[in-house]
Amino acid sequence: MKMAKQRKLGRTSSQRKALLRNQATQLIYHGKIITTEARAKELRRVVEPLITMAIKEKDNFETVTVDAKVARKDKDGKRVKEVVDGKRVTVYDTVAKEIKKDLPSRLHARRKILSVLYPVVEVPEAGAGRKRNTKKIDLVAKLFDEIAPKYVNRKGGYTRIVKIGPRKGDAAMEVLIELV
Repeated sequence: MKMAKQRKLGRTSSQRKALLRNQATQLIYHGKIITTEARAKELRRVVEPLITMAIKEKDNFETVTVDAKVARKDKDGKRVKEVVDGKRVTVYDTVAKEIKKDLPSRLHARRKILSVLYPVVEVPEAGAGRKRNTKKIDLVAKLFDEIAPKYVNRKGGYTRIVKIGPRKGDAAMEVLIELV
């Protein structure tokens, strides 16, 4: 995320970097966000190279079959346990699974993207505040699998900035920045 000649956005460099990382994460997660015009123009300079990287490495993987240990479950979805040497132990089955194995250049792209985006955890409305029902969202996988295929035939310009109007408090121009 190094850039020469950038807007300062009235923040220190660490705050600015955190702001842009957070907005980039939210833009990729939600597809659109509302922010000020200056922030949106800076944000575009962060997000577009990520999407370009995802497009280039979209198909750069091989599928591999691996044996995985999976806990056996009963009809209620709970793990089956049996007593071994006086201890209750979960019973595991070995299952063949197909996984995507990134080739080196795609792995590098994945790590570069992860250096910009924050981890996203989805908390369901019903169990708010509970750790049990949370889901970690893999935004890099979303970039590779959902967003990149849409822009394959497009050379740049993956975001659109639409002016909404001045903000009530300080009359800063508010805009909607969205993935095209």
